[in-house]
Amino acid sequence: MKSVLVIGLGRFGRHLATKMQEMGNDVMVVDRDPELVELMAGHITDCTIGDCTRDDVVASLGVENFDLCFVTIGEDFQSSLVITSLLKRHGARRVISKTTQDIQEELLRQIGASEVVYPEREIAERVAVRYNSDNIFDFIPLTEDVAMYELKTPRAWVGNTIVGVDVRKKYNVNIIAVKQGDSLLATPGPNHVFREEDHIMVLGKSGDVFKLAGKG
Repeated sequence: MKSVLVIGLGRFGRHLATKMQEMGNDVMVVDRDPELVELMAGHITDCTIGDCTRDDVVASLGVENFDLCFVTIGEDFQSSLVITSLLKRHGARRVISKTTQDIQEELLRQIGASEVVYPEREIAERVAVRYNSDNIFDFIPLTEDVAMYELKTPRAWVGNTIVGVDVRKKYNVNIIAVKQGDSLLATPGPNHVFREEDHIMVLGKSGDVFKLAGKG
């Protein structure tokens, strides 16, 4: 269990706080809008009304005691900068700030953000990849050009084994799991036989995976 502070209760902040608590974490939320705080009162145990652009408000939160401090301010980037800076000044161990532009990321990192997230861009990328191919169901980016993808098993592979297909040499990807209905077979062996109804979890460069997905 982690202790989590979420500052800013827009849509992203509310969903983040709720999910973090559902996952068993100790969550505190703060916003200067009483209506938003009241909205979360039935979902999050520790809800506080406060303007975190003020030094005294941030000082009162005991931010050094949280494992994670999220700054999820929406449109007001100046406030996001101020709050990120104040969190670091008061000893926050790990600050994750939300942004929408590259230039904002640079500024947030300069004043102490440990990480910067782009929720809208990340969702757009996932949706684009998902609907670019009928055979790609999900993906998790790891670097700029490498990701883990969930694919439909290519028809030509059905009834064959991993070693028989020679996946790594021919397609330049690694199979790290096979999804069979609701169960997941991690690190399948070389003699695993592909089934038509299974999905494969592969790790590789985007270009290589898209070529593989095109084989359906």
